[in-house]
Amino acid sequence: MARIPALEPPFTPDVEAQLTTMMPPGVPPIGLFRTFAKNLPMTVAMSHWGRYELGRQLSLTLREREIVILRTCARCRCEYEWGVHVMTFAGRAGLSHDEITSLTHGFPDDPCWTAGREAALIRMVDALHDSSDLDDELWRSARELFDERQLLDATLLCGWYHAISFAARATRVDLEPGAPRFTDISST
Repeated sequence: MARIPALEPPFTPDVEAQLTTMMPPGVPPIGLFRTFAKNLPMTVAMSHWGRYELGRQLSLTLREREIVILRTCARCRCEYEWGVHVMTFAGRAGLSHDEITSLTHGFPDDPCWTAGREAALIRMVDALHDSSDLDDELWRSARELFDERQLLDATLLCGWYHAISFAARATRVDLEPGAPRFTDISST
């Protein structure tokens, strides 16, 4: 049960205007955004960064972005945000069932990861999650695959989704209807 219940329509005009900017046209706002809207100045400020992280200016591909996000959310055990991204972006990113399963329960050395950049992103997320750092060896190997802009984007994307995961979990945002659950993805 939500610790901070999401706002429900009808919204005040300022909340309605903000939520409209955060969703594709005609799509109702998700529970996380309706929860965040209880602190409208925070929501306005963070929506600019969120648009960057999910936008075309990010130097990672859509697929690479979703690998970072899904792995981060899975490692943080944030079923809410993980489910939203599996439901909304995994297909567009070309992620297979085996890859989603690996991102949720597996390892960067799983056979589904044949692209070195993708396995490196998973290693980076795991290291950032476990130690808040990338050791020198991991940094050197990542530097061979990514430029400086991509490395900055990957580390901040991971951090952003840690923050999103923390907020969604701590406030117990209700899971979105129709979004997959961790139990829908087998670990075997």
